[in-house]
Amino acid sequence: MHGLKAIVLAAGLALAGGMAQAQAPVAPAAEAPKAPAPVAVESPAAAATPGTAPAAAPAAATPADPLLNADGTHKNGPTPGVGLPVDQRIGIQPQVTKLGQSAAHFHNWILLPIIFAVSIFVLVLLAWTIVRFRRKANPTPSKTAHNTAIEIIWTVVPVLILAFIAWPSISLLAKQFKPAPDNAVTIKAIGNQWYWSYEYPDHGGIAITANMLKEKDQVAASARFRTDVDGPRLLAADNRIVVPVGVPVRLIATANDVIHSWAIPAFWIKIDAVPGRLNETSFTVDKPGVYFGQCSELCGARHAYMPIVVEAVEPAVFAQWIAAKGGKMPEPNKPSAAAPAQPGSDAADNATAEDEDGLVNAIVEPATTNQAATGNTDN
Repeated sequence: MHGLKAIVLAAGLALAGGMAQAQAPVAPAAEAPKAPAPVAVESPAAAATPGTAPAAAPAAATPADPLLNADGTHKNGPTPGVGLPVDQRIGIQPQVTKLGQSAAHFHNWILLPIIFAVSIFVLVLLAWTIVRFRRKANPTPSKTAHNTAIEIIWTVVPVLILAFIAWPSISLLAKQFKPAPDNAVTIKAIGNQWYWSYEYPDHGGIAITANMLKEKDQVAASARFRTDVDGPRLLAADNRIVVPVGVPVRLIATANDVIHSWAIPAFWIKIDAVPGRLNETSFTVDKPGVYFGQCSELCGARHAYMPIVVEAVEPAVFAQWIAAKGGKMPEPNKPSAAAPAQPGSDAADNATAEDEDGLVNAIVEPATTNQAATGNTDN
């Protein structure tokens, strides 16, 4: 009996201790100390061992702009008498594109001689009529009403003159709106009140805003003002667009507010920038230099303060400028993403719809592109 009681008593004590232990709160375990993060330390011996892989080089810094000084001013100034208006000069600016040279030749050697000849002929005819048919010389006026030969002459001769000048005139107009080749540099010019902004969609999306530089007495003491290197008064801009020499340039013009007009006289280029539309032209600059133009469409109160400045440089310098702006050169012979589809291609077929009159209207969102559906030749 005593042995049985001892066993029961021991079992009761053990059961009571377990229940008390279960009801007691459990203290959280102490957090183990974290081991320090490993630090990679290059061994001098390993660094000096030939054949080992070099350490990763730091990211390359953006190259300096080859066309700007350290203080942000322009390095290159305009060539005297080229690409800008000259006081008291009569005639067309020296042309630096093949299209402009053809147009200047047409103006100087075809139109002007015809204009002078017609003007002198009419002046002589008026003088002869005044002298020959004055009252004193003709006391009895002639009653002749018609002269068949004269009427045929004054009808046929003007027609022949117009036919003579029609061919080069229409040819120049067609060349001005022929599409640029696929490898052309694409620039989008956007007119705003009252400044121009530009985009290079095929070169990393470079965006530039160009405002007119004011005179020294019009700005604060520390602000940038126009100098002779920047260009003539009212034509100098703080930022220039840059194009490569000898490479076709596709210019796409549009506007954000009202109608503007992008014009460079030395390129023989003038194209309207219309809100909601994309007008396209192309040109190829033959000579390096700085060329000036301005908005040529009345666009508001500050219409006269929208200069256009284009700096033409060698292709290698253009590539350096693109890199300095954070862009990149496109792949060779790759069509521009901003260029509209050429007529006859699948993309063009999918982007057109024929209306009931049989006219084909190009569908381009969000804007419509005006482009001559002709072959491509250099300007």
